[in-house]
Amino acid sequence: MQAPTGLPELKLKAREDRRIRAGHLWVYSNEIDSAQTPIKAFRPGDLVSLVSDRGQFLGYAGVNPHSLIAARILSRDPGRRPDRGLIKHRLNVALKLRDQLYPEKCYRLLFGESDGLPGLVADRFGDYVVLQASTAAIERLKGEVVDAVNALLEPAGILWRNDSGARDMESLERYVEVACGEVPERVPVREASMEFMAPLHAGQKTGWFFDQRDNRLRLARYPSGKTLDTFCYTGAWGLGVAARGGQSAFVDASAQALAWVKEEGQRLGLPVETLHGNAFEVLRGLRDEGRRFDTVIVDPPAFVKRKKDFRQGLAAYQRINELAMRVMEPDAWLVSCSCSHHLSASDLTGAIQRAARHVGRFVQLLETGAQSADHPLHPSIPETRYLKALFCRVVMADS
Repeated sequence: MQAPTGLPELKLKAREDRRIRAGHLWVYSNEIDSAQTPIKAFRPGDLVSLVSDRGQFLGYAGVNPHSLIAARILSRDPGRRPDRGLIKHRLNVALKLRDQLYPEKCYRLLFGESDGLPGLVADRFGDYVVLQASTAAIERLKGEVVDAVNALLEPAGILWRNDSGARDMESLERYVEVACGEVPERVPVREASMEFMAPLHAGQKTGWFFDQRDNRLRLARYPSGKTLDTFCYTGAWGLGVAARGGQSAFVDASAQALAWVKEEGQRLGLPVETLHGNAFEVLRGLRDEGRRFDTVIVDPPAFVKRKKDFRQGLAAYQRINELAMRVMEPDAWLVSCSCSHHLSASDLTGAIQRAARHVGRFVQLLETGAQSADHPLHPSIPETRYLKALFCRVVMADS
C-alpha cells in the first residue's frame, strides 16, 4: 500500500521496517533514510506518514528530531489519522478493559504504547483524571486529549502532571496544570475495601502507584505482624497490613510523604510509626538498635534507569535487600520490588540470593508478582514489562 497524502513522509532505510511490521511502535533515528527524508527537517511533535524504503505505508507517527526514539506510531490505519476521534477510540477501548476489572473506577485508564497511544498516560480517580504527556506529539495533541476524555467520562476535573523526567528526553518543559474543572490537592482512591487519599498535585508520578495494586492485595494472604514499609511514599503497603491487625513502621526520605502517612493513619484510625531518612541509612540504624520485623517491604525507585547503570544498580538492589534481612525475625517475609525495566526478575532473584548468603539466611521464593492488569504488556515491546515483586520467606540458614 502506498502512503496516503496529506502528511509529509518519513522514510526508513532498507530492511528497517521488519521490527515495525512485527508490531513495535518505535523508530530509532539511525533507522531513518535521512538522505531522502531528513529527520532534522521536522519540528518536535510533527505528524508524518511513516513509509518503508519501497514507499509502503507503515503508519502515522509523531516525530521528535531531538530524541533517540525519533518517531512513535500512533495509527496503522491509513483512514484514521491521529486526532480527537482516534484518541477517543483508543480511550474507549482501554476503558472497556478497566471497567471490567476494577468496579471502584480507580485505575490506570491508559498505558501508553500498550493502549496504542505512545507518550500518553491517563489515571482515573473516580470523578477525576490525571494525564501525563511524555512526547512532543502528545504535547501537540493536548487539546484533543482533553476533549476526548471529557466526551467519554465527563469528569469533574482533569489535571496534567507534565513534570516527569521522561519529558527531558523530548526537550519538553515540565509543568503541572489543571486542564478543566477543579481538581483537589488530594482525592479518594479505592483498593478493594480500603479508601486512601492520593496527592494528585504534589505527589509522585500521577499521584498514585496503581501498578502495585495487585501486589498489595497479594500481600494480604500472608500473616500480619510487625511490618517495615521502606520507600513507603503514602504508605499503601503498610497501611493495608495495619488494617489487617499488624503494626507498621514507614520509611521514606520525603518528609512530605511521611506527613501524608501520618494523616492517613489518623484518618483510618490506624497506629503508624514514621522514620525519616535515606532507607539504606535508616535500615542500618534499625539493625544497630536491634529492631526486628516480621515483614519488610522493599519498593524503591528504579536503581537501573539505563543499561549503563546496570552493574551499579544491581549492587544497590543486593545491598538494600541485605540490609532488609538484617532487621528480620528468624522466620520472616520479604517483598522485594524493582521497577527497573533493564533488571529482570531473575536478576533480582540473584541479588536477593547473594544478599541472603552474605548474612547467613536461606530464601524461599514463593511467588512473583508483576504490574497490575491496568498496565497491560505490549507483546512486541519488552519495555512495557517493567515491574517485578518477589514474595519471599526468609529464615536462618541452619533452620
